[in-house]
Formats: sequence, C-alpha cells, structure tokens
Amino acid sequence: MEDEEHDAFFMHRALAKASLPAPAHVAVNGQDALDYLSGTGQYSDRTAFPFPNCVFLDLKLPFVHGFQVLEWIRGQAAFPDLPVFVLSSSDEDSDRKRAERLGAKGYLVKPPTVQALLEALNLVQV
Repeated sequence: MEDEEHDAFFMHRALAKASLPAPAHVAVNGQDALDYLSGTGQYSDRTAFPFPNCVFLDLKLPFVHGFQVLEWIRGQAAFPDLPVFVLSSSDEDSDRKRAERLGAKGYLVKPPTVQALLEALNLVQV
C-alpha cells in the first residue's frame, strides 16, 4: 500500500532486482487498502483482485493512516496472521516499536534494499 508513485516505482525495481514478482495491487490510500483487503466494492472479485500473501504498508497514507490499516488488519478474524511489513521514511524507534506492538512482521526504511526485501520475504515464504 503506497501513495507515492516514485516510492512504488522503487519498490517494483527492488522486487525485480531480487527476481521477485511485482505486487498484484498498489493501493493509493488507506481506504483503498481497506477496500482491497476486505474485498469490497470494485475489489469484490477475488479472481481479478486476489488476496495478498503479504502486505508492504506505507505509514503515511492519505485518508486512513498506515497504523490504522495495520490495526484493522490485526482485528480481522479472517486473516489475523497476514504478514505485514511496514515501509516508512521514518527511522524513528517509536515508529518501529509501535509497528511491532501492532503485529507488523517487519519494518523497512524506504526505499528498501534488495537484501531487505529478500530477508522479509524469506520470513513468509511467498
């Protein structure tokens, strides 16, 4: 879930360098992320919009903040163990700790390196 086009570009590039598939969907704001994950509205067709194996979540999303999205994800009985990796330009320890408390699998500072992506994805076997 990424609202900045250039950050999404760098994420796609890092995934390609790591020989990993690009994300199936990039949500442009927090509400779009919630709609996609819940399979509502335009995302109701799970064939066209499959449920993700993992989520890379920007914290500074418009409309619904990344921490709110993470809290919502962890509150859903249908997918409490969905691996979520927070992406942020913030290297603040308080943000890292909050992400961990809310159940993030990892915390990556943007733009993520190829090695950081590989290490994150090795945790979930995607």
